[in-house]
Amino acid sequence: MGQRLRIGLVAGEASGDLLGAALMQALRARRPEATFAGIAGARMRAAGCQVLASSEELSVMGFVEPLRHLPRLFALRSRLRREFLSGGYDAFVGIDSPAFNLGLARSLRRKGLPTVQYVSPQVWAWRPGRVRKIAASVDSVLCLFPFEAAFYEKHAVHAQFVGHPLADQVPLEDGREAARAALGIPADAKVIALLPGSRLSEVERLGGVFAAAARLLAGERSEPLLFLAPMVNERLAQVFGAQVKAVGATVRLLDGNAGQVLSAADVALVASGTATLETMLRGCPMVVAYRVAAGTAFLARNLGLVKVPFLSQPNLLAGEALVPEILQEAATPQALAEALGKALDDPGREALKRRFRQMHLQLRQGGAQRAAEAMLELIDRRQAQR
Repeated sequence: MGQRLRIGLVAGEASGDLLGAALMQALRARRPEATFAGIAGARMRAAGCQVLASSEELSVMGFVEPLRHLPRLFALRSRLRREFLSGGYDAFVGIDSPAFNLGLARSLRRKGLPTVQYVSPQVWAWRPGRVRKIAASVDSVLCLFPFEAAFYEKHAVHAQFVGHPLADQVPLEDGREAARAALGIPADAKVIALLPGSRLSEVERLGGVFAAAARLLAGERSEPLLFLAPMVNERLAQVFGAQVKAVGATVRLLDGNAGQVLSAADVALVASGTATLETMLRGCPMVVAYRVAAGTAFLARNLGLVKVPFLSQPNLLAGEALVPEILQEAATPQALAEALGKALDDPGREALKRRFRQMHLQLRQGGAQRAAEAMLELIDRRQAQR
């Protein structure tokens, strides 16, 4: 194998950007000459990725919502395909965002470029027939959760459980005292974290409900409550800030700092997604809420597309309802405020935190390093076959 190594990557949102940056650093630790290019966010850019397009360009979700973006997304995928096939690349890594990445990976694989999907699509949860498309699109799937690799083994798709890099990055020790000191929060304060989502569409649907729930809860409790909202970017902070003001809630918005906020919090109200995993890893009890567009919800319900009883990652990992999930029309301010109050008063909080720690250890596998090793093994094997 020669000294040059060039990898194309596509990460479609904040969580994928985090995974991509960790993977790049692990690959460069083994191959210092490695270079990277693709769709990236701020973390991947800081890690040295040549940004061909911003991750925000892929921040569309659901079944119905992406339809109006299709012409733009197809054009972007075509541009990336030309770049990855003509720019001397050794492999392509699609990080999450399977709707975009699998189609791109399939066209690249047909031309002989090794392809990897990093983060399994939730094919085990809904539309399991997609496993055939995955098999035709990628040489390997790098799985963040142990039950995913077992699913692929049954379908003769090469997959490997590498663990979740976030579990490696989040300390096992309780960071509550240090986080509160860093944020200037009294040790005895009652703190509720609000995480209404990392996408604009999520914040537009959930932000007003979260803000109204905060106002209701503050009015119902005898002790003062401090609400903290770590925002992914300035645009989302502006949207959520306007929603908070509209309902008359008192919420302190922060520029990022989700880890510190979750470590400092007594309980969190979280939009379903990767944020529920970080909340678990930080040992913070939570209430999970989610809303999608009406058309998406209608299709999911009436076509029987969803095959699992849970959406949040703690509940999926545990195989049981460790934390409450309040979805769609049920996610009202009253319901969320009531669930948060129960979580604050729950006598089983310490037992829940111990369970969270057990799952943290299960995922703490040196994920980025194992993913990098799997990538290099694939590249070496394919180049040896040439």
